[in-house]
Amino acid sequence: MATFKYNALTSAGRLMKGTIEAGSRDEADELLKQMQLVVNSLDKATLQKPKTAIGRNEFMLFNQQLASITKAGIPLEKGLRELANDVGSKSMHRLVDAIADELEAGVSIEDAFEKRQKRFPPLYGRILKAGVETGRLNEMLTSLNRHLEMATQTRRIIFEAISYPAVILTLATVILTGLFLFVIPQFGPILSEMTGSQLPALTRLFLNLAENVVPFWIIAGSFFAAIIVLFTMISRSAAGRRFKESLFLNVPVVGRVYRSSVLCRMAEAMAIMVASGSDMPASLRLSSGATGSETLILESEILAGHLERGDNILEAGQSCKLIPRLFLYSVQLGTQRNELQDNLYSLGQMYAEQARCGQSRLQAVLLPAMIIGVGCFIAMTILAMFLPMISVITSLSASG
Repeated sequence: MATFKYNALTSAGRLMKGTIEAGSRDEADELLKQMQLVVNSLDKATLQKPKTAIGRNEFMLFNQQLASITKAGIPLEKGLRELANDVGSKSMHRLVDAIADELEAGVSIEDAFEKRQKRFPPLYGRILKAGVETGRLNEMLTSLNRHLEMATQTRRIIFEAISYPAVILTLATVILTGLFLFVIPQFGPILSEMTGSQLPALTRLFLNLAENVVPFWIIAGSFFAAIIVLFTMISRSAAGRRFKESLFLNVPVVGRVYRSSVLCRMAEAMAIMVASGSDMPASLRLSSGATGSETLILESEILAGHLERGDNILEAGQSCKLIPRLFLYSVQLGTQRNELQDNLYSLGQMYAEQARCGQSRLQAVLLPAMIIGVGCFIAMTILAMFLPMISVITSLSASG
């Protein structure tokens, strides 16, 4: 497939510029005619560097504004046009304006956003299409924004909980390294003479560390660099990403928040797919892909395969580790009672509440835990230097 750059006029006489993918120039010309465009020029586009996704905050603002516009009853094409004139960044203005041009020319919502899938979240075009077809676009956009806000809040809580202890730990590391390099080695002979070379084990440990502080930091830096390289390499494959995810899920509190968040997003994405008329196997595959969780994608693919063979979803889900039995049972019950969409929305609300509770617990636990850890390390260093003096004083008191 090649990319062609075109300059054309819409049926309303509006000038429209953009790109289109086709196997040949003639095929591209035919596609543009099907879009009811009068082609002025059509040339093969030069390859450009792939565009990066728009920022999370910028997308959240765009999505929230779009939800407000649709709630007011403004048509999507006109709403996007107005939104393009209101956004702050020039790149976002061009992006939204180009989408509005294509919608006015007759391109479907799904296709318009699918062409820009590297810049928008997964399934965003499908969500808009399903919202327009079901008349629940505002609700779907608001639901998506809630998921984004939840993820942002979790990252903010973790950052705030880590940043303060991290600053303290960094300063403490600099100060202690200076002590280990220039001060503590001077005390070694004095402390040995005071105690008759019978230094406490903790003191000997820190004196040995002072003698090898430079090699220690070289080894520690190499170790952390190796971990970063290793995780980067395994992230290139789906199996590697599943392994990283399994480690993350086993982290206390954080893993539970992550699990609830992805299940919430999957439940509500499934509700959207069901509302748009997708069958259960397709809904499972698409909704799990929207979460970005490789484990959910794998488990949903297995479930979808069993359902296509006519198996029961509860029996098919016995091997699932991330998708709980309650989720599967609610899906089965909703299917039997023709209440699947409502059940999925209820599941989404339940997991959203669990995620919010986990976030509060994370905020309450993580900061004190890290501060206590930093304090303990500093206290051990001080204690190691004073233990020989305490031993000498204790011996003098006993002999006196």
